Amino acid sequence: MVFLPYPAGGRLKSDAMVLNETETENECSGGEEGESDAIVSALGCFGDSEETRALISSLPKLHQDPCAVEITSVKFLVIMNRYQEQPHLLDPHLDWMLNMILAFITSEKSPPSLVHLSFKYLSIISKVRGYKIFMQLLPHEVADVHPVLDLLSRQDPKDTATWETRYILLLWLSMTCLIPFDLYRLDGNLASDGDDAGARESTMDRILAIAKSYLLVTDSSRIAASVLVSKFMTRPDVKQKCLGGFLDWCLQTVAQASDQSLADIVVLDGVLQSLAKLFKHGKRHDLLQYAPPVLQCLEQKRLSESTQAMLKKLSVKLIQRLGLTFLKPRVAAWRYQRGSRSLAANLCMSQSAVVAAAAVTPDVETGQQEEDYDIPEEVETVIEHLLVGLKDKETIVRWSAAKGIGRVTGRLPKELADEVVGSVLDCFTFQDTDKAWHGGCLALAELGRRGLLLPSRLPDVVPLIIKSMTYEEKRGACSVGQNVRDAACYVCWSFARAYEPKELKPFVTQLASALLITTVFDRNVNCRRAASAAFQENVGRQGTFPHGIDILTAADYFAVGNLTNCYLNISVYVASFPEYTKAMIDHLMSKKINHWDIVIRELAAKALHNLTPQVPDYMATTVLLQLLPMATGIDLHSRHGAILACAEITHALYRLGLQTNRSVVDTLSPECVDALKAIHQTLHDRKQYRGFGGALMRPAMCTLIEKLSLSKMPFKNEPVITGWQWFIDDCIKSLHLLSRGVKDNVLAAVISGLSALSDEYYRAEPDQANAQMQDFLVSQYVEWLKSPHMLTRCGSALALGCLPAFMIQSKLNQILEGLRQMCAINHKEASFTEARRDGVKAIAQVCVKVGVCVHGAPDATLCSENIAEVYDTLLCSVNDYTTDSRGDVGAWVREAAMTSLMDVTLLVAGSTPEILSPDTVKSMMCRLVQQAGEKIDRFRAHAGNIFLRLLHSTQPAIPHIPHREELMSIFPVETVTSLNWKAPSQAFQHITQLLGLPQYQYHTLLGLTVSVGGITESTVHFSSLSMFDYLRGIQGDEAALEQFGDTLLVIFRENFRNDRVSVPFLKMLNQMLTNGSFETFTTQQDHRFCVDLLDLCKEFKRTRDISKLCACVSVFCGLIQFQGEVRKNILSQLLMLLGHSFPVIRKSTASQLYETLMTYDDVINVDVLDDVMTLLNDTDWQCDLQAARSHRNQLCDWLEVPRPDLVSKTPVQVS
Repeated sequence: MVFLPYPAGGRLKSDAMVLNETETENECSGGEEGESDAIVSALGCFGDSEETRALISSLPKLHQDPCAVEITSVKFLVIMNRYQEQPHLLDPHLDWMLNMILAFITSEKSPPSLVHLSFKYLSIISKVRGYKIFMQLLPHEVADVHPVLDLLSRQDPKDTATWETRYILLLWLSMTCLIPFDLYRLDGNLASDGDDAGARESTMDRILAIAKSYLLVTDSSRIAASVLVSKFMTRPDVKQKCLGGFLDWCLQTVAQASDQSLADIVVLDGVLQSLAKLFKHGKRHDLLQYAPPVLQCLEQKRLSESTQAMLKKLSVKLIQRLGLTFLKPRVAAWRYQRGSRSLAANLCMSQSAVVAAAAVTPDVETGQQEEDYDIPEEVETVIEHLLVGLKDKETIVRWSAAKGIGRVTGRLPKELADEVVGSVLDCFTFQDTDKAWHGGCLALAELGRRGLLLPSRLPDVVPLIIKSMTYEEKRGACSVGQNVRDAACYVCWSFARAYEPKELKPFVTQLASALLITTVFDRNVNCRRAASAAFQENVGRQGTFPHGIDILTAADYFAVGNLTNCYLNISVYVASFPEYTKAMIDHLMSKKINHWDIVIRELAAKALHNLTPQVPDYMATTVLLQLLPMATGIDLHSRHGAILACAEITHALYRLGLQTNRSVVDTLSPECVDALKAIHQTLHDRKQYRGFGGALMRPAMCTLIEKLSLSKMPFKNEPVITGWQWFIDDCIKSLHLLSRGVKDNVLAAVISGLSALSDEYYRAEPDQANAQMQDFLVSQYVEWLKSPHMLTRCGSALALGCLPAFMIQSKLNQILEGLRQMCAINHKEASFTEARRDGVKAIAQVCVKVGVCVHGAPDATLCSENIAEVYDTLLCSVNDYTTDSRGDVGAWVREAAMTSLMDVTLLVAGSTPEILSPDTVKSMMCRLVQQAGEKIDRFRAHAGNIFLRLLHSTQPAIPHIPHREELMSIFPVETVTSLNWKAPSQAFQHITQLLGLPQYQYHTLLGLTVSVGGITESTVHFSSLSMFDYLRGIQGDEAALEQFGDTLLVIFRENFRNDRVSVPFLKMLNQMLTNGSFETFTTQQDHRFCVDLLDLCKEFKRTRDISKLCACVSVFCGLIQFQGEVRKNILSQLLMLLGHSFPVIRKSTASQLYETLMTYDDVINVDVLDDVMTLLNDTDWQCDLQAARSHRNQLCDWLEVPRPDLVSKTPVQVS
């Protein structure tokens, strides 16, 4: 078992986190295996030493090349960053890395660029390993002081490009300050140096001046300068001469600076950092006399009220250091000490003996000593500031204050320390904010970790921590409290390490239940993982948590990452242990059923359904009785969650009763049954289905109707059924009044509720419907299919589709006719796309429910008389290409129609394949092929998968598929699973092979047209590549090429007015002509293909669509390669476009015509070729229209083409 350590920040961090997120997702799927894999994948050593050595060695060669420097630096940074989580792996290699780099720095031959680059590499190493470890490896002998100081003096603090140099030099100077000699010995005999003596500064003064100057800079050198101060000022010779003056300078600087300007904030940051480090590393007897004025200065500055988080944090940090200075450094003898921290000893068989031998009982032998020690008055001020810091709005301030509370309390007498603990516990009141609760949890964790929270305080602390683990307050559209719950888990983690099992034994049940509840039911993944880690720590170190090992295998770090899995699966396993069952159910009842997040409420209801088999009696007699008043209460969220929970629990009790042949009424009390029955009427009387709350109440009530119907509640022929039906009908009629975000949820719940309700309560005989309700519902929903509101049509269509088979009997014709009319595409109702989509779905649902019978009645079953009409409707829907502001919304209808075709076809082929006509199957397969060749990846994949499903179906086999053998060779069985239709590189190379099958050629080419002539680069590339491969293959077969050309012309004629096809068609045709796909035709005079194509393209000259005109110009230029009189006609069309009223068309035509004449040198007479080319190239075709047309006429004369006649537009005479 792997124990997940908690870092100092109170946030879960597992050993597996050394992997980056991508590796974790790829390699770890959850559970023990995922954790084990992650740990095995952790780095074991520094494996990049050779590459690192090569990069460092290359610095002298490339320091003058900026590009090479950047590339090498990035490589070095990437290598170092791999060890950010395990920096200790660098330790065996730091010596040689630093020696190589320092050799470049100390060499007199090294240019400044190489020196700065070397310092940059050192800063990268320092960042990864941490400056505290890194600086210890820098040379720090007497001979290093002046070289480092001189080099630092020559630096420009304002040079932003060399901040790494100054940063490392300051750290280096900090280490050289540790030499055990007085600094005045390094100055030589200043007094004997003659007149220059006054101009020279001592080493001490130089270092102090540098430290002060760099405390005020804006880059990271400020941090290194504060380290320098802490090392330099604590030297015995320096503190005698300079400490007082430096502190006066610091206090004066703090007093004069403001926390409002950016420059002053930087100054305050540097000074406060230096003071905090100075009071941390300095000796108490040296700094005690200066502590009161520093504290007074901070109080006057009132930094706790500042808006700068970093300043507040540094202020709290300095205050806690001042408090430690006021108190003598000592270890509190009264603190709780756990004797053995060995896991092995804790888990061994003789655990109790080890504990007994190792535990150290707190003693009171130092009581007299504590009484003789006077606590300075300033300590009270320090503690007050730290307690205020626990409630600060910034996390870093609260965390620093919590650590300060722990450190200061450790030096206080027992009585005063207990008062501090009491003050911390005062943070946990309902008046306090989440910030105070979070700070209080962090402080308790620090106190417990240090043994300062005595076992006698645990009865007061544990209830607060358990309450903190479920702390959550709603703020607007979200909530706060995640940090509180996370910190509470950190407290539990620290308690596991701090106390003996016997101390926590009275609280084991409470802590274990609270941790597991947070692990399973917390909304935030970080809190769930934190609770899992804390539970794991307690299982390992305490050994008293019930079923700990078993639970950890199911609720480990990775398993709790998925919220749905936690609620619906892990919770069931954990609740199987009796110690946790009722606690989990009670938590769902009190905290999650009324949660502000609808997802949590829905999951909580489903979790209660899954937990019901554990304690069915408790659910029926206690939980349900608590939920029923909430289901009609005032609070919206509680009402919504309670209705869902009542529905789920009732259904779960019904399913349990099936195992013992008991009805749900035998389990529930009569009061519960009556209360469930009355929920709808109560909500209706209070008008709680209206407004914003109605968006929640309507789907919840539909769920209740569904679950009670599935539970076979004895409400048949009672008024409540009429009320439920009215409610469902009202939901369908008022769908258009709901907001966009909830319409789909309400509609889905309504359909589920209606299906269950009609199946249970509208059945007169086993297979016979209540005639009155059947007539009423079918007539009503068919009538609503004509509603002016689209969503009412959607709901009515889906309602007809969800009715059970006995409700459709004898009403099939009426239903199908209504659905067919709604699915028909007409200009007036073209915008009702979603209604047509749901109508197509409903047709398939109705057909599947009534089944197929060859000679059956057309009003009761699908038969030979009505199957053609069904297929006609579905096949027409596959051609729905409606577009609006949302794009190709007709694709929704096409997708539903393809699915419905598959369902109906498999149904018919499975029982009565003889009623499937060859034409019907051919039309269906051709439409699927067309959709499989189109441009939208999702719908192409849907069509392709259905096509393969029908082609390879054996149970049942689909009859009359054209070219079945050829299709089977193109699409072998393995393509059903291996072919990725969404990838254009895979799909089109198969689809284009269908161009060789005559019955599929038209629809295949029609589908490919919008792909080859589309705008998506990958689709255009792979579709055109596959098509040209096919065309190259038929160049030798003139008959096949003729047939292909005829098919092209048919598509062009039939879709001439259809911009969706015509514009891509022209683009595709241009590509074909450019690639020489019809080169065989160009050798024949006036080939029919060219003549017909030209006649069709001529019709576009009247259009005002620039994209069409540009595409036509390209096609005309491509057609010039054809021989005969047709070439003159093509040139005539191009020359007319040279005089077009749109300048962009004139320019495009001239440019493309110029390129075409350069390509085909036999188009015009050589004598005028140069003149024509010069005129096309030199003329500004975007100039005045009359000038452009005069140039155009000149070209007509040269090319022997009749000049176009201008048609004057005569005004219409109005009588």
